[in-house]
Amino acid sequence: MNIKLNENFFRRDCLTVAPELVGKILVRKLSDGTLISERIAETEAYRGTEDKACHASKGKTPRTEIMYGKGGKIYVYLCYGIHWLMNVTTGDSDIPQCVLIRAGEAHNGPAKITKYLHIDGTLNKQSVCGNNDIWFEDDGFRPDIITAPRIGIDYAGDYWKNIEWRFIASGR
Repeated sequence: MNIKLNENFFRRDCLTVAPELVGKILVRKLSDGTLISERIAETEAYRGTEDKACHASKGKTPRTEIMYGKGGKIYVYLCYGIHWLMNVTTGDSDIPQCVLIRAGEAHNGPAKITKYLHIDGTLNKQSVCGNNDIWFEDDGFRPDIITAPRIGIDYAGDYWKNIEWRFIASGR
């Protein structure tokens, strides 16, 4: 039996949540009631204003204010003006953190998984807990995890570019 993840799961540090999300199932309920889902195969953690790769490193803005709330909300943004990318916020209020959903088992990129699951800006700031159109489930599957540097953040400098805050299901 699958169990929906609740607020307590997300109200922890992103470096705890990110690897634990690998293997969980992201479920999307479409407007016609259809359920589609994908098992998460890869995540990345973005942690606080000190993390130069984190959008919050530039401070609180209308775009990043969602990251300053309690964990368990969706932070969706448009990348390169064409691709929607989905993060879930983590931690407590006023400590901006999030986890990027980088890949699923069948969709090997953050834009591919959002396209498949019909995730766009209309879901920004929605909760992933409770009775909503998007949530995470745990069916007990626990993959082995490997770590690697995050992708596409050369602008953040060598330290932040090379830190291994990407979490990948082993064998991917």
